[in-house]
Amino acid sequence: MTAKTFIGRTLSAALFASLLSGTAAHAADNITVFDWSGYEDPAFHPAYTEKYGTEPDFAFFGDEEEAFQKLRSGFKADLAHPCSQSVAKWRDAGMLEPLDTAKLKAWKDILPGIAGMKGLMTSDDGTAWLLPFEWGNTVLTYRTDTVKPEEITSLKAFADPKFKDRVSIGDNVDDAYALASLAVGVKDWTTMTDDQFKAASDFLRDVPKNVRLYWTDNTEVSQAMASGEVDLAWAWNETVTTLQADGVPAAVKKDTAEGLSTWVCGYVRLKGGEGDVEKQYDYLNAISDPAISAYMVESWGYGHANAKGMAAVDPKILADKGYADVDKFLGNTLFQSPMPIELRQKMIAEFEKIKAGY
Repeated sequence: MTAKTFIGRTLSAALFASLLSGTAAHAADNITVFDWSGYEDPAFHPAYTEKYGTEPDFAFFGDEEEAFQKLRSGFKADLAHPCSQSVAKWRDAGMLEPLDTAKLKAWKDILPGIAGMKGLMTSDDGTAWLLPFEWGNTVLTYRTDTVKPEEITSLKAFADPKFKDRVSIGDNVDDAYALASLAVGVKDWTTMTDDQFKAASDFLRDVPKNVRLYWTDNTEVSQAMASGEVDLAWAWNETVTTLQADGVPAAVKKDTAEGLSTWVCGYVRLKGGEGDVEKQYDYLNAISDPAISAYMVESWGYGHANAKGMAAVDPKILADKGYADVDKFLGNTLFQSPMPIELRQKMIAEFEKIKAGY
C-alpha cells in the first residue's frame, strides 16, 4: 500500500531558515532516502536532524513499481520505503542489503501483529530486511454533504453509474487490486485463483467509467475532494485526516459489506548505497523512535509500528483515529501481504491495460 504521501506539506520554519542559510547543505557522505513524497517531513526524524544538523537527501517515487524499475536501471540511494507487498520482490531481485538488527534500537519493539507477519520483516532463514514504519488502510472515503451512507454500503459503489465522473482511485496497482479483490469477495490475494483474478479485473474495468482522476498522492486526491470535483475516493487514512483538518465535510466508510484494505510499509537498506552506514542506521533509529508515534497518528492518521510509542499515545486520539482496538482495526480486511511475483506481474500488466481502456 502501501503506500502514503502529501506533496506540498509545508517545511518547518526552522528547516526553511536553515535551507536559506545554507546550514542544510549537502555533505559528501550524506545519505539519500528514496521515498514517497511527503515523508521528508522533519517531524518524522528529529533525532537525526538534531545529531547531524542537516537533513538527508531525498528522492521520490510515485508507486513501488516505478521505484523498482528506477532502482533496477541503476539509480543509487541508501534507504527506501516499500510496502509489505513489494519487499520480497525487491529482495529476490538482489536490491537489498540485510539489516543489522543489533544496530536497530526499536527492532524488538515492533507491534506483535506486524512482527508476526510471515515474510515481512525477515525471510524464512531469519535474515532481517525491513524495519516497519507505518501502517494503515486504503478505505472508501467520501464527502458527507454529497454522498449518503446508504449509497455506499458496498464497495461496488465505485462502479455504480450514479457516481459517474465523481470517483477517484489511486494510480497504484496494489490499492486498485485490493479494491477489486475485496469487491469480488477475496480477502487473501495470495491464494487468488485465475477465475477470481478475472472477476477482479472485470470489476476494475467497470470503475474507470466513473473515474474523474487517478490520484498519485494525497495532495491530489484531497484537493479534488475539497474542491467538489470528486465525491468518492479509494484513499489512505491520511486523506480524511487532511480533509477534516481543513474543515471539509468528509468521512471514511470502514463497514462496507466487503471491508477495507490494510497495509504496512517500512524502510530497507539498498544494495550499492554510497552514503555513510552509521547515518543510515541513525536515520532508521530516528524514524522508529517512540516519540514520533503521537505525531504519526494525530497528523497523518496512520499507526506507528513502535508498540511502546503507540501505547503512549493519548487514548482519545487513538479512539478518534480508529486505533483504540487494533484487532477491530484489522478486522474484515484484505492485508496487502507479499504475493507471488507472477501474480503481481499479472496485476501490473492488466492494470495498465485497464487504464488505457482495454
